Amino acid sequence: MTYAVFTRCVEAETLDNLREDDPHAIRSRLDLQRINRIMGNVSIIDSLLNQTLERTPSQIAELGAGDGSLLLRLAERRAREWPKVALCLTDRQNLVAESTRAAFASLGWTVRTVTMDVFAWLELKDHPRYDVIVTNLFMHHFEARALSRLFRAVAQMTDCFVACEPRRTRKALLASHLVGVIGANAVTRRDAVLSVRAGFRDRELTACWPDYREWQLSETRAGLFSHAFTAKRQVHAC
Repeated sequence: MTYAVFTRCVEAETLDNLREDDPHAIRSRLDLQRINRIMGNVSIIDSLLNQTLERTPSQIAELGAGDGSLLLRLAERRAREWPKVALCLTDRQNLVAESTRAAFASLGWTVRTVTMDVFAWLELKDHPRYDVIVTNLFMHHFEARALSRLFRAVAQMTDCFVACEPRRTRKALLASHLVGVIGANAVTRRDAVLSVRAGFRDRELTACWPDYREWQLSETRAGLFSHAFTAKRQVHAC
């Protein structure tokens, strides 16, 4: 069955404007953990890293990391192969629990959290050189112009970038209207629909990436409802 394309539309999501200790926000973040599992986003990101990285990473950053649970699940898969990773988790809110930090530490990964706007963080001058920068369900919050600005900064900080986003299809939109079936609260039910409407398809992210000739770019469907994007610098091994 073919699902027609609909125009991308970015709207502010409810969760982004709730205090981190708001009970509805706490519940919605738990919903997002379940949705990530259903979408298989950890497996998708793990596969993208397999395809993109050519050496064991020692410095990884995640943009819009939320509570850090997705990267923790990745660390649980990869810690034996990737020991002593230094992880930087960025988000506008301080959401990484002490138990999550302890879980990373038990795997041999060190965690630094940064609580600030992503563009302010990208403009800082003291970044290490990241082996890879990862995002999950984050870039759909931005219009094309802001994405281009974000990508220009990211391209100065790493040779590898991996992203998993909502895929903008009628099938995904239908599924977003059904998240209440898994017990999602009103915040998640609204935001799930907005996320799909702001999602990506075709080569929309590729069009925002700078310096095409220096990069190997890939943008494709992933899983049932996800959209994958990778960027790998061709002039340097990553």
